[in-house]
Amino acid sequence: MFTPRSRHQLARILLVAAVLFGAISTAAGKGRSAPPPLAETPTPMQVFGVWHCGNHYCDWNEEVDMVAFAETNRWLLERTPGGTPAVNVVVLSFVNPLRLLKANDEGHLRMIPRGMTLGVVNYFRNAGIRVMLSIGGITYTDDWDAALAEDPTQLGLNAAQVAQDLGVGIEIDYENSSSPNIEALETFIAAYRSVHPYDPTGTRPAARLTIDVAAGDRWLIALNRYATQNWLDPANPVLDYANAMVSGTSSGTPTDWQEHVDGKPQYAPPVPPLAPARFTGGLYLKGNSANCLNFAASEQKAYADYVQRVMPNATAFPAGGFTPGMLGYMFWAAGTPSARRSYVPTTDCAGGMGVAADAFGIEVPMPALRQR
Repeated sequence: MFTPRSRHQLARILLVAAVLFGAISTAAGKGRSAPPPLAETPTPMQVFGVWHCGNHYCDWNEEVDMVAFAETNRWLLERTPGGTPAVNVVVLSFVNPLRLLKANDEGHLRMIPRGMTLGVVNYFRNAGIRVMLSIGGITYTDDWDAALAEDPTQLGLNAAQVAQDLGVGIEIDYENSSSPNIEALETFIAAYRSVHPYDPTGTRPAARLTIDVAAGDRWLIALNRYATQNWLDPANPVLDYANAMVSGTSSGTPTDWQEHVDGKPQYAPPVPPLAPARFTGGLYLKGNSANCLNFAASEQKAYADYVQRVMPNATAFPAGGFTPGMLGYMFWAAGTPSARRSYVPTTDCAGGMGVAADAFGIEVPMPALRQR
């Protein structure tokens, strides 16, 4: 039982503790970074799509049975039975860059896998969905290096020919983080653009040329730095946009994406800020995930407020000239990208991405992308 004196002493102890705790909390608060600024009004998402690995992992080296293909991909064409598509872009993954250069595949024009046929492209295109081919992926990093070292100009011209013949865009997925051959990659891009110049209207499918970067700014650093400064500058765009990829088996997050928005000024040399309207955020997708099955519990719903309202970095992009909000989401991946870890193929995501497409008001076909 406390006496008046002991109660008084206890009160003083509690008061001192409270003051000390408040000081510690304040100091801790000062150490935390402030939340990123968000616009009052959300900007509609313009890109909402999937990387697609077909029925043979990510090499597309088997011929595609279009009847079976239609059964497992119907959800991409219909958000609800008879409805509009759940996505507005599908990226067929992956083309081997060395085979693309040497034209020694058994597929279309002997440059791309046999499963990447005009029939597959038209399956999506006839529904108003934009189609692209992804060159590379982590498996083909050494082949990217070899092809760039041998003849980057011819590689770019071959990619342009395939894009023209199939009526598709091209994505650069070059995942050399330690020593990328940026000079040769720039030659590849210049060769491609000599055939298919940058098209701000987006009306020419083959003119769509994009690049993949890491989820944040701490991997693929040299490539990301150069792309941000030289190819993704809103004032002088060379590439249409970048995709901030997933990380291993984890989705990207607003924390990752804010690194692109702010850049890394502490790096030597620094990574400049990237305009939100110049990149998408990558989310992980497989057949038993919430992103696939349950929009209400999904990351795409949880992160949508950030994705649609994140402000450009004020030091790099003055207010009034640049719009808030990232371009949207890309999901890894439709089809069967892996046989490991009891991977569940992605064959019906109407309850996740289909509902999301309605909730976000995704336009199909994809509209002309914001340029500022």
